[in-house]
Amino acid sequence: MNAPEFSLQGKIILVTGAGGLIGQEVCDAYAGYGATVIATDNQEIGKLNGQIERLKKRHPDRDICGVSADVTSEESVENLFLGIKEQHKRLDVLVNLAAIDAKFDEGQNAIDLSRFERYPLELWERSVAVNATGLIRVTQHAIRLMLSQDSGNIINVASTYSLVAPNQSLYQTDSQSPPIFKPIDYVGTKSMVPNFSRYVATFYARDGIRCNTVVPHGIFNEHPKAFQDNFAKLSPLGRMCDLKEIRGPFVFLAANASSYMTGSTLVVDGGWTAW
Repeated sequence: MNAPEFSLQGKIILVTGAGGLIGQEVCDAYAGYGATVIATDNQEIGKLNGQIERLKKRHPDRDICGVSADVTSEESVENLFLGIKEQHKRLDVLVNLAAIDAKFDEGQNAIDLSRFERYPLELWERSVAVNATGLIRVTQHAIRLMLSQDSGNIINVASTYSLVAPNQSLYQTDSQSPPIFKPIDYVGTKSMVPNFSRYVATFYARDGIRCNTVVPHGIFNEHPKAFQDNFAKLSPLGRMCDLKEIRGPFVFLAANASSYMTGSTLVVDGGWTAW
C-alpha cells in the first residue's frame, strides 16, 4: 500500500447499524483496507448473514462476521462484547451507526407528523432509547475493553441536524399532498452526538482512547426527483452525496492517519452548513 498510514490491516472494527445504507458501505470500505470487521445490527440474523456473505465474496481474504444485537438491550450488548473478547481478545475501533431516522428515500414511507405541537412523544422516547441511550450503552462497553488494552478509537455518527436546524422546505415536494416535516426526535438525539464525542475524547485522552464524530448529510438512495431538486437548490455543491463519497472520511478516522485527532467533528455535507 502506497499510504500505510491509511491501512487498517490488523485492526478489529465493530460497526453498529451495519445493515443500514452507510453501515454496509463502511463495512465494505474497512474490509477493503484490511480490517477485521464485526458487523452488528438488530435485523434478523438471516438478513445480516446475507450481507456478510456478499462482503466475503468481495473480500475473500478478510475476517468478516455478523452479529445480531439490539443496542436498547443491556443483555444483548453485553453478549456482543463477551463474544468479541472471546473471539478477538480486543477491539481497536468502534463505529456507532445504529440509529432511528425518518426516511424520505424512494420506497420508504415518510413519516407525516405534521406540526411539532402534534408530535407524539412516544416516538421521541423510542428514538432516545436507540440514538442516545443505545449510543452510550455500546460506548461504555467498548471503553471498558479499550481501557484493558490501553488504546482505542471511537467514531460516532451525527447529522447536519446536530449543527443546524432542518430547512423544512427541503421536504415540501408536492403541493397536492399534506406537508411533511423532519421530526424532532432525530434532530434532538443527533444534536447530543458531537458534544458526547468531546466528552469521551477529553475524559479518556490520557488512556489512549480517541473519539471523533462524522457528520454526513444527504446521501442519495433513490430519492424522488422532486426531493433531489429541492436538495440541489439548497446545497452549495448542488447535489446529494454519492454513497461512495462517505468511505474516505470513515477510513481516515479509523486509520493511524488521524492519530492526532480527538474530539473533532468531521463534516461531510457538501457545504450544507457553510451558509
